[in-house]
Amino acid sequence: MSKTGEKKINWSQLWKKEDWWAVWVGFLMIGGAVAGIISRPVLPLRWGPGRAGAETILGSIPLEIVPGILFTGLLIFGLFCLALFFTERQGIKKFIIAFPLIFILALIAEVIGNYAPWRLYGLNNVIWALAVGLLISNTVKTPAFLKGAVRTELYIKTGLVLLGASILFNRILALGTMGLGVAWGVTPIVLVFMYWFSQKVLKMREQKSLSMVISATTSVCGVSAAIAVGAASKAKKEEISLAISISLIFTVVMMIGMPLLVNALGLSPAEGGAWLGGTIDSTGAVAAAGGMLGPEALQVATVVKMIQNILIGFIAFGVAIYFATKIEKKSVSEATVGPIEIWNRMPKFIFGFIGASLLFSFAFSKEKVDVTLPVVGGFQEFLFTMAFVSIGLESNFKEMAKMVKGGNPLTLYLVGQIFNIILTLAAAVFFFSGRFFSLPF
Repeated sequence: MSKTGEKKINWSQLWKKEDWWAVWVGFLMIGGAVAGIISRPVLPLRWGPGRAGAETILGSIPLEIVPGILFTGLLIFGLFCLALFFTERQGIKKFIIAFPLIFILALIAEVIGNYAPWRLYGLNNVIWALAVGLLISNTVKTPAFLKGAVRTELYIKTGLVLLGASILFNRILALGTMGLGVAWGVTPIVLVFMYWFSQKVLKMREQKSLSMVISATTSVCGVSAAIAVGAASKAKKEEISLAISISLIFTVVMMIGMPLLVNALGLSPAEGGAWLGGTIDSTGAVAAAGGMLGPEALQVATVVKMIQNILIGFIAFGVAIYFATKIEKKSVSEATVGPIEIWNRMPKFIFGFIGASLLFSFAFSKEKVDVTLPVVGGFQEFLFTMAFVSIGLESNFKEMAKMVKGGNPLTLYLVGQIFNIILTLAAAVFFFSGRFFSLPF
């Protein structure tokens, strides 16, 4: 720290933090694709009735594509081993042992999801990847050794960096303008309402830090917000764990249920995507749910969620000032968190997403984009499949239910999330219905 108490930027995070390595792995893939070193990932083919030469499940993986599938797995394996070498060297051995099975489970999801008749009803590899993971986690339970390669955040963040390549920057600007209305308009309202409700209605006056952590977890983005705001409010580890546990349970429920609700209400993909992006706590779960509704919903949901993620640093900074001045009765100058925390706590994969969009929007010719984008998009989709398998493997409903203590914390989350869902739905319809703003689709 400096003499003023202001923290400095820790530049070693560029090669020591997983969040940055999601960016570097994504750009290594993009660079390899642009240079022609990496070709489109070889994955199971579409199969089913009427598919010449692939009528049965065996037609999904003909012998001639097996070497390509193995190379795809080795490439992904090598890049993530490189990331772990710098961020978590002690975890490489466990990753090496477990990755082949995670890769095989993702391939199984691809095979099932490529059954042509089921895809007509939206039952694609995304849904089956989640189902495969949930089936294992909630029956035989996820084996301990397998958890070494359950790297949900790393897979999904790298995939999101790659996703940026497929979204033109002018579209991000257009979606971002409307996304600000959903994310930055609703989020502070929900945060303030939930904290007020905890103090005035639930009388959680001896649990101010817990109340704030649950409020931020619900209104912003789950685990990341819980950790950042927990540190800012000096919450106990048990309080942060409780908030995360409640969030994890309902994140899985919402990830599965919200797309069904979007269809039941007859919302457009853009409206549905904005609704998902503004309400589901986890970025990975937002991508999973958006993927179930199609590419348009996925784009909107991802952009809205990333705009909301940007608020993490600002909210953590504001909470730190509030608790220092109002709860601990210090002066503003005595607050231990400075503006640099906004940078330190902001998710870094957002910069990779925007950087990829800038490259494919302005740096490459149309011919290069047309050749490269299918390669990048293929890896992005498969990394999402691996991430959804991992989400399922991490989601044991019985174990998560045990961690949730009844009473006021659960009531606070439920009331706040219902308020969040209703308010975000209104904002999503207003900004993304096309009635008041032009959509870039």
